[in-house]
Amino acid sequence: MDQALEKLLAAARPPARPDERVALMEAFGRVLAEDIRSGMNVPEVDNSAMDGYAVRLADAASFAAGLPVSQRIPAGSVPGPLAAGTAARIFTGAQVPPGADAIVMQEQATAAEGRVSFATVPEPGAWIRPAGCDIAAGSTILRAGARLRPQDVALAASVGVAELAVRPRLRVATFFTGDELAMPGEPLAPGKIYNSNRFLLRGLLEALPVVHADLGIVADTLAATQEALREAARGNDLVITTGGVSVGEEDHVKPAVESLGALDLWSLAIKPGKPLAFGRIRREDGSEAAFIGLPGNPVSSLVTFALFVRPLLLGMAGASDPLPPRAAMRADFAWPRADRRREFLRVRRNERGGLDLFPNQLSAVLTSTVWADGVVDNPSGQTIAPGDTVQFISFADLLK
Repeated sequence: MDQALEKLLAAARPPARPDERVALMEAFGRVLAEDIRSGMNVPEVDNSAMDGYAVRLADAASFAAGLPVSQRIPAGSVPGPLAAGTAARIFTGAQVPPGADAIVMQEQATAAEGRVSFATVPEPGAWIRPAGCDIAAGSTILRAGARLRPQDVALAASVGVAELAVRPRLRVATFFTGDELAMPGEPLAPGKIYNSNRFLLRGLLEALPVVHADLGIVADTLAATQEALREAARGNDLVITTGGVSVGEEDHVKPAVESLGALDLWSLAIKPGKPLAFGRIRREDGSEAAFIGLPGNPVSSLVTFALFVRPLLLGMAGASDPLPPRAAMRADFAWPRADRRREFLRVRRNERGGLDLFPNQLSAVLTSTVWADGVVDNPSGQTIAPGDTVQFISFADLLK
């Protein structure tokens, strides 16, 4: 797997199309093309972190007896200088008046008839947020290669940035091989199965910065597969298929790709997902589209998409960190059957802080992916006993 990932990421070249500038409202999920520097301090001026009273510590000797309230400062207003021997009523987010050097929260103040007294003397700078304490003018707030989350876009908005330069969306084509495939809503003839992979890939791709072309179901012949590959490669950066990448007489994807381009890897030592293919398809003009052939079993398609296609797409999109994080967690199950392949076991976090195992780990059992909330990355030849520490990858990280 590590060798395959290295090969895929090395081939993850961005498309030869210019970056785009998009409004902030359109930037969610896109990959940032350039660093963003702030042209301002945030906050721009010292402001209050609390509802309370702005005071001069030089007047501390009069706090117990009380000070007249000389002004009221709501957020968004510009205060005047704080007169000596007075306090200012101030609200959260409001600008601290010149001359004030602390805020007393309202819970520690007693106000009556235009005067306010304080039982304690605050520390210098208490409850004042200094200018630039969040963001300093000139600092880099977002790095190129970041995949923009809501909080990233909000950060850009907080410094007044109205649009962002982002990498172009990747163009991805999918098609599905198998004469046995039928679409939901159609009568299921003998020997047929419903095409769940079509919906799986559509949903997985919608979560990524891509434009998706769904070419549907292709007949199980070499000629039909070759024609579908030519069409898919024509206007797309990556072609993804499911099924037909094994070694049976009806598996035509492998020879079709080899006739139109090249396969750089085929068959992996992982479970589920052994029959995974990666290569290139030549276009008429001599350029190439990347190709990935996923296994036909739905669980295998899901796992291999998450582990290989997603990192490849994010790498091609210019993302700086395309691989999902792992967490060390406790196994609350036994896995006594070591396999020579690296295994990805469907598991779910439990209320005890450990992981439970779905009882049926066959690659055609799609219910396991609905029950589970992630997988355990189990090395080849490794058994697992209850209490062992394992490497957990959350679906929330794998499928976003």
